[in-house]
Amino acid sequence: MTAQIIDGKAIAQSVRNRVKDEVKKLQAAGHRVPGLAVVLVGSDPASQVYVGSKRKACEEVGFSSVAYDLPAHTKQDELNALIDRLNNDDTIDGILVQFPLPEQLNEDEVLERIRPDKDVDGFHAFNLGKLAQRQPVLAPCTPKGVMTMLKESGIDAKGKEAVVIGASNHVGRPMGLELLLAGATVTITHKFTKDLQAHVERADIVVAAAGIAGLVKGEWIKPGAVVIDVGIHRMADGKLCGDVEFDVAKERASAISPVPGGVGPMTVATLIENTLQACRELHLKLETK
Repeated sequence: MTAQIIDGKAIAQSVRNRVKDEVKKLQAAGHRVPGLAVVLVGSDPASQVYVGSKRKACEEVGFSSVAYDLPAHTKQDELNALIDRLNNDDTIDGILVQFPLPEQLNEDEVLERIRPDKDVDGFHAFNLGKLAQRQPVLAPCTPKGVMTMLKESGIDAKGKEAVVIGASNHVGRPMGLELLLAGATVTITHKFTKDLQAHVERADIVVAAAGIAGLVKGEWIKPGAVVIDVGIHRMADGKLCGDVEFDVAKERASAISPVPGGVGPMTVATLIENTLQACRELHLKLETK
């Protein structure tokens, strides 16, 4: 068996195309275009790359994108003041503060300060709570993007055994909630889990989001399972890899997402999708389709 490769780039492009079409419809109806504010503090190279891809995606779909590049020595009250200003700006539908932040800044305080209806990352406690209550509003981008990948690939999670590796607030925990919503039986593993291999071996769907290169051995994958690899790591030779031993896993799985070109593009596309949703449903108060 050789797995179907889930093309995150192609699926992400289809999401962006749909958003672009919706923006044109908004303009044709006399409405403003969605607005996204992207805040970068400092000059972390990886963060600059991520922010650049998000700004480029905004331009592609016709959003109004505003960039704030702040110095690394920015103080908490200065960042808070900017967020407050953006919270009160009626042309801004989404506020994205790129993490990680310099050590003098409190990320939790930043997350809670962004208004929930402008929290297009889906990290605010309100949005995580609504997801837990089975009433999602703005859902975290990576888990929501994974669910889009599964849907677009014709993979139904209902009744399946799903194992999520990693329990972070931004990926692992909300990923488990998304899979529960889809009807899967979900196990979330973490650093205290005993016998990770046994959990993976029985899984119909494996979502690896531990942030440890090659943690999941290819031979652990149940024949016919679906594997989604959220991890991304740069190796000594410059190549990128994920949390899953790809070359072996692809010979056992029925479908697998590659690194790069899998989940990464979906996260950015879902951010764009969330910003459109915030604009249409939460701010312009237009009827959902």
